[in-house]
Amino acid sequence: MIDVCLAGTGGMKPLPDRFLTGLWAEHKGKALLIDCGEGMQTALAKAGVSLAKLDTLLITHFHADHIAGLPGLLLSAGNFGKSSPMVIYAPKGGRDIISRLCCICPELPFDVDVHEIEGEGVIFRNGLEIRFMPVRHRIECYCYSIIENRPPVFSPEKADRLRVPVNMRSILHRGECVEINGRIISPEDVTEGKRPPLKVTYITDTVYFDGLSRFAESSDLLICEGMYGDDEYIPKMTGKGHMVFSQAARTARDSDSKELWLTHFSPALKFPEEQLGSARQIYPNVIAGRDGLKQCIN
Repeated sequence: MIDVCLAGTGGMKPLPDRFLTGLWAEHKGKALLIDCGEGMQTALAKAGVSLAKLDTLLITHFHADHIAGLPGLLLSAGNFGKSSPMVIYAPKGGRDIISRLCCICPELPFDVDVHEIEGEGVIFRNGLEIRFMPVRHRIECYCYSIIENRPPVFSPEKADRLRVPVNMRSILHRGECVEINGRIISPEDVTEGKRPPLKVTYITDTVYFDGLSRFAESSDLLICEGMYGDDEYIPKMTGKGHMVFSQAARTARDSDSKELWLTHFSPALKFPEEQLGSARQIYPNVIAGRDGLKQCIN
């Protein structure tokens, strides 16, 4: 199970009624955050999530609307009593940039542990598999997929037939063997088939290209930028390294994603929910994201 919250939906600058875009995801009592623009600590407070759970940050790129809120967020986390390290994954140059930002919060009660990423890769964090891939923006930028690889369905009937004690069943279900009266019982002996993984993909600040749908393949939820709803903006947005609604919809359709939330709206786009027509012709299960939107992926 992955609980997600779209903390904000704005691009470029925060508005009185729209925070800058970022995604909060919780799994087994721990939380990660993708991007940290100006005002993120306020956006998270308004969304009602607990900073005490946050231990991982994933940064897409180093434009201000995706990173400028970091010092305030770290200070707030410290005020919530955080003492364990905050682990940050970011593009090349991240250690230097984050170190400079943190010069205005030099006395944190926890360490800030920065890892620089490059190319395509995988991070394993708090029981989640986090994949990343570079996208095509004006500077180095990454998209992320958050994946929970679920164990097979446990069969009490099979366990009963093998006389597996109750206190050993959780061990088998998490993938370990047990020994009972000299017999080795494996997880395959008491489970039934495989369950597909849960997958949430987050894409922002990129032009459209075919590799996006490959990366987002079979997502339960795709959260993707759309600066404008009208296709007439495609040439302008391509020049700036962004997408419009229809291109996000094409990515959702071609990736066979189950649901699409649009985000990272232009400040000039006042009512994105009124401009979904072209996107819904391509991919019907799309909504315009809104600040604080939540969903449990299970």
